[in-house]
Amino acid sequence: MLCGGLGNVQDATAEVQQICDEVKPYVEEKAGKTFDVFTAKTFKTQVVAGKNYFIKVYVGGNDYIHLRVYQTLPHAGNKLELHSLQTEKNDQDQLAYF
Repeated sequence: MLCGGLGNVQDATAEVQQICDEVKPYVEEKAGKTFDVFTAKTFKTQVVAGKNYFIKVYVGGNDYIHLRVYQTLPHAGNKLELHSLQTEKNDQDQLAYF
């Protein structure tokens, strides 16, 4: 993967689910709704001055959302920040830069 380039899609890991669990309250606030189900399915990463995670999250029924979460560099504490989200996604929607 090139620095700044978006990596290949991967199946979600326990680490990616933990990221989702941590940002879930911010996602719910931004989306204006609560999610009973919030399961990471796939993700891509982008190395920048830190790392962007693009994550497809299953939220129940036929619904998915896409998250963009920024993680700071280790010297800055590996902090997570919800950058943006896309709602009204489905299983067929591909993860892409947004």
